[in-house]
Amino acid sequence: MMLLERVTELREKVEKEVITTVDALEIFRIKYLSKKGELSALFEDLKVAAKEEKRELGKTLNDLKQLAEAKFKELSESIESLSTKDSNQLDLSLPPVSNTTGNLHPLNLTRYKIIEIFERLGFSVADGPEIEDDWHNFSALNFPENHPAREMQDTFFVDRNPDFLLRTHTSNVQIRLMEKQTPPIRSIMPGRVYRNEAISARAHCFFHQIEGLYVDKNVGFADLKQTLFQFAKELYGKDIEIRFRPSFFPFTEPSAEIDITCLICHGKGCNVCKYSGWVEIAGSGMVHPNVLKNCGIDPEEYTGFAFGMGVERVTQLRYGVNDLRLYSENDVRFLKQFKAVF
Repeated sequence: MMLLERVTELREKVEKEVITTVDALEIFRIKYLSKKGELSALFEDLKVAAKEEKRELGKTLNDLKQLAEAKFKELSESIESLSTKDSNQLDLSLPPVSNTTGNLHPLNLTRYKIIEIFERLGFSVADGPEIEDDWHNFSALNFPENHPAREMQDTFFVDRNPDFLLRTHTSNVQIRLMEKQTPPIRSIMPGRVYRNEAISARAHCFFHQIEGLYVDKNVGFADLKQTLFQFAKELYGKDIEIRFRPSFFPFTEPSAEIDITCLICHGKGCNVCKYSGWVEIAGSGMVHPNVLKNCGIDPEEYTGFAFGMGVERVTQLRYGVNDLRLYSENDVRFLKQFKAVF
């Protein structure tokens, strides 16, 4: 059979193809358009055709190839359209989809509750940048130049010399408030912070904090203690036990850690409380005089207290969650258990 006759016969076969399934479409592609298909075989035969016939045969073959490709595209779109139509059809035999209402993330539930408590205690809410410079994150807070928190293994730096970093606490907002506002200052600072820590049931490389600051004349440690005692009773119930442990922070003096009874094991010991029966919920202390000076506030005239707590830790105790990694895994089975209760 002459090459021209074979081309004409193949053209008729392509035009008559009727395909309604994905499998049949793939057979069409392999049969006509693949490297081992009938079109490729004809192009190979064209190489040995007579010189005077190659021009006309080549044009005819190219037209056939374009026809086959257009046919393949048309069939593909037709099958895709049928598939979409079928998927949109309502199957009345299926059970109905329940009309469920979403709920807030447990961290947001706790954050809103903490904000509500402190607002009733007279605190306003302030916010600040998550990418911060060295002054507002470290230097103004009385961190020495050789403090471990300034090292790469503890802090995520965006740039060095000058240093810009992902803030390690929301204390940067305290500094910005004291630089711009004349006491009295009474505010809390909720936000996300970042630290280069190994991820575990108790720690993550990012988490959420709420810090607080109260600066005025004649503010003492008794004011700090009573404020946090009232907060713990409001959040965890009047029967909660709370204790203050001496500690050290560069930005407060004196300083204290605040512990409450572990609400997961009720004091018996578990992996969250390190089998001590107590869980730290906050750090606190009287604002260091150097911090007040750095912000242009006279420490001879004003004093203040500050505190900070991790929202994840507070939420763990509030809801009895034993692994804070659950908060960021987006598992709907876990998240849908929490309802807004204020």
